[in-house]
Amino acid sequence: MPLLVDNGIKWRAMPADFPPWDRVYAFFRRWRDHWLVKEFHDRLRARIREREGRDTEPTAGVIDSQSVKADAVVGSDSRGFDGGKLVNGRKRHVVVDTLGLLLGVMVTAADVGDRTAAQLLLGQVTDAHHRLELLWADGGYTGSLVEYCLTVLALVLAIVKRSDGFAASWCCPSGGSSSASSPT
Repeated sequence: MPLLVDNGIKWRAMPADFPPWDRVYAFFRRWRDHWLVKEFHDRLRARIREREGRDTEPTAGVIDSQSVKADAVVGSDSRGFDGGKLVNGRKRHVVVDTLGLLLGVMVTAADVGDRTAAQLLLGQVTDAHHRLELLWADGGYTGSLVEYCLTVLALVLAIVKRSDGFAASWCCPSGGSSSASSPT
């Protein structure tokens, strides 16, 4: 039976088949403080990419963001109003590879623009993933960010325009297939 959480883990409510909560929390703290959670994630992503016949390091990906409502318990200093989506809350900015595996994530107040957050996030992502050459993005990432990516990050930011009647926010240029000829 899956463990349901409503707002993060309550350490004292660990499942009975786990070690005592304070031991689990001690491991979590140690892993977090030594960046091991990121290390575990990166190793798992590399294994999945290998299993799928891809290079362990991606050359292409997708960037997007999503505004989400924030409860009153979220401090006002980390919330903002996204006028385009009419959402008072936070915005998560995500970069994934062509398999949908996470390369980078950043959470900001919802009033932070996509291009502003992308500049910082893409700097971090390209530092960690040196083979990244191409990213697809929607129209929220147009303008000077395209030139910035090319000149500063040596990264092609391709803006994919949504066609009429197409419901998704981006379209895989290979026609939606994950064939071997598509970017890795």
